[in-house]
Order: sequence, then C-alpha cells, then structure tokens
Amino acid sequence: MNPMENSTEVVEFILVGLTNNPNLQIPLFVTFFLIYSITLVGNLGMILLILLDSRLHTPMYFFLSSLSLADFGYSSAVTPKVMARFLTGDKIISYNACATQFFFFGGFVVTENFLLATMAYDRYAAVCKPLHYTTTVTTNVCARLAFASYLCGFLNTSIHTGNIFRLSFCRSNVIHHFFCDAPPILALSCSDTHITEMILIFVVGSNVLFSILIIFISYLLIFTTILRMRSSEGRQKAFSTCASHLTAVSIFYGTTIFMYLQPSSSHSMDTDKVASVFYAIVIPMLNPVIYSLRNKEVKNAFQKALGKAKSSLGFMF
Repeated sequence: MNPMENSTEVVEFILVGLTNNPNLQIPLFVTFFLIYSITLVGNLGMILLILLDSRLHTPMYFFLSSLSLADFGYSSAVTPKVMARFLTGDKIISYNACATQFFFFGGFVVTENFLLATMAYDRYAAVCKPLHYTTTVTTNVCARLAFASYLCGFLNTSIHTGNIFRLSFCRSNVIHHFFCDAPPILALSCSDTHITEMILIFVVGSNVLFSILIIFISYLLIFTTILRMRSSEGRQKAFSTCASHLTAVSIFYGTTIFMYLQPSSSHSMDTDKVASVFYAIVIPMLNPVIYSLRNKEVKNAFQKALGKAKSSLGFMF
C-alpha cells in the first residue's frame, strides 16, 4: 500500500528538520536543550513564584502566570520532539501525532494572542481607572477572561486542525519543516487548498486584528492618561509597568503576522524555519525574562524565595 495515495491512507509524515548536516546535530541539540531548560525554569518558576508569594496575588500577575502556562504549553508541544530527532535522527511522525502537535501548538499560540489583549486591558484599567481597578478587575473577572482566552484558543485551533487534516495528501508526505505547522502541511496537499487557506487567513487575521485593536485602544488611552500626569515619577512608573508587555506584544505579533497572514505561494520554507524557531522556541524563553528583568516585585519575590530556600538548606545541613 502506498501511504501517499489519499488522505485515508497517509499514516505518517517525514519532517525534514532544520538541517541534514550531521556535524550540526549535537551542537543544535545542546542549544535547544539550553533554550528549553531556560523556558521550563522561567515559565514554571514564574507560575510557582506567583502562587507562593501573596504580594503577587494581583490581576496583572494572575494574567502573567496564565501567559507563562501558554508559553510552556506551546514550547513543549514542539521542542522536546525536535531535540529527540537531533539525537536519534528519526524524522518520522505519525499522522495522528502530527495532528495532535498542530492542535496543541496552535491552541496555546492563539490563547497567548488573547491573553496579551487581556493584559493590555488590565493595564488600561490600572493606569486609567486606578480608583475603580479593584472593583472592575476582580478575581472573578480575571478567571473568566483567562478561561475565555484558553477556550477561544482551542476552539480556533480545532477549526484549523479539522480543515487541514481532512485534505488529501497524495504528492508527498515529506514536510519541509521541523514540526507540523500549517503552511508546510498545506504545501503537501493535492486537494484544492484555496478555501482552507482563506479560512486560515480570515480566522487568524480576525483574531490578530481583534487583539491588536484592543491593545492599540488600551495603550492609546494609557498614553493619553500618562501625558496628563503632573508627576514625572508617576509617568515613569506607569511607563515601566507597560514596557514589558509592549515588548512581548511587538515580538509575538511581528512573527505571527509574518508566518500566517500571507498565502502559501508567498512562503519560503527556509525563511519560515528561521521565523518558526524564533516564535515557537525562543519567544517562550524570552517572555519570563522580559517580565522579570524590569519588574522589581518579581525580583523581590525571587530573592525572598531564594532566601527561604537557603535557610531551609542550612537548617537541613
């Protein structure tokens, strides 16, 4: 049986990966291992720090912990498999495993999209409506917004997974990428992908436009409020609370727009691989660094946790 005759007979795909150069496999494994280790420690550490320190039990840090979970999720959907292939050389991924990887990666990425918009609204409420902040952004509101972000994220990716993996793959089963992503999978199909591409571009475009609109309006109102502040210290404090979020937004949406809001005919697989390494593997590592470097409260919480850990170890020994 030829596994590439139609969609019902495709049982596996072959992922080309980043490079076939045998001399680069170990150096790349070490690099990705270090990046993934920092991602795990940074994001799970951020979640744990926020859970343990009562001073961080605020809406901003609740959303930050939700963002860290999304970063951990979509990095873990891709990076461990990539590292395993560097060591084993096994480039085969089953049809179902490919669909599963696509589903979870896409779900967490779209969730992050909505979480970034939610965090912009939170910053707007904190800077522009400080007297009503505690009554507007309540624990219940935070939980609902985070839940809605995850729900919308995985509902969206369910649409894309269903549309893409119902196609016929009879040209080849070789995916010119290092994980199962939409553009390289669509390039393999012998079905008419026009409708699927239009749905992908429309849904992703709508999600991005909706989130960017919320972020843009929120920051327009934030900057207007900041410019009206008489205290330079107040302006500086307001800017510092928004700087990390704006940096994360710029990096995330820049790569998302580059990857998905163009037809497949415009894609260069080698260029896409470089962009994909950045947004699928590097960004989840950068976010906890971005949010902790400029944040005194996170630094203080970390130093407090470190002090407790040292005291516990000293007591034990």
